[in-house]
Amino acid sequence: MKATIYHNPRCSKSREALAILEDTGAEVTVVEYLETPPSRDELARLYARAGLSPREGLRKAENGAKALKDASDDAILDAMAAHPILIERPLVETEKGVRLGRPPETVREIL
Repeated sequence: MKATIYHNPRCSKSREALAILEDTGAEVTVVEYLETPPSRDELARLYARAGLSPREGLRKAENGAKALKDASDDAILDAMAAHPILIERPLVETEKGVRLGRPPETVREIL
């Protein structure tokens, strides 16, 4: 199975999700999203596939997220595209779907 993980190597949850993917033998493409951020359209597609709103994919602990408290989904996507640190991680995509790896074990649902 092929999987893509939008990964931050400094994040323990992201590392745990990557380990799960590797342990199951998946062919993993690792996208370090802070270095190579997904486009706004790609984020919208991923969240739609995951059944999540952009707000649910927002890393609320980041300082910039507080300014988006009352923002529309479009404004949140724009902010994430401009400042990828606002993207909650990790996002994992396989042919079976997309999951936000919080907790990391949720990625097993799409393996």
